[in-house]
Amino acid sequence: MQVFIHHIYEFEKGIRNLILHTISEDLLAFVKERLISKNIAYKIYKIKNGRYNIFFGDESCINVIKSINKSNLSEYTAEEDFMLGIMLGYDRKKQCDRYINFKNKENIKVS
Repeated sequence: MQVFIHHIYEFEKGIRNLILHTISEDLLAFVKERLISKNIAYKIYKIKNGRYNIFFGDESCINVIKSINKSNLSEYTAEEDFMLGIMLGYDRKKQCDRYINFKNKENIKVS
């Protein structure tokens, strides 16, 4: 929970616009309550093993996540994965390399 609380701090201080946090089901109610009480936009996706991915932060960023509407990150296209990485604040050059590798793998599968 300390990481979750720190993520909220980073969002409130303007360090991050979007956060992805994974939790177990037993923490779901607490996390929802905290985000609602702080009026922070969020989207929750249930993933494997009773865990949940919670995207939270700026409402426009959450609206992008909602428009992609894929609960499994492995289903993201190369473009969606790139965009998500940039929105989460990952290193831009590494995201570019990741995108190129992703696209190269797609081309190999197609051939």
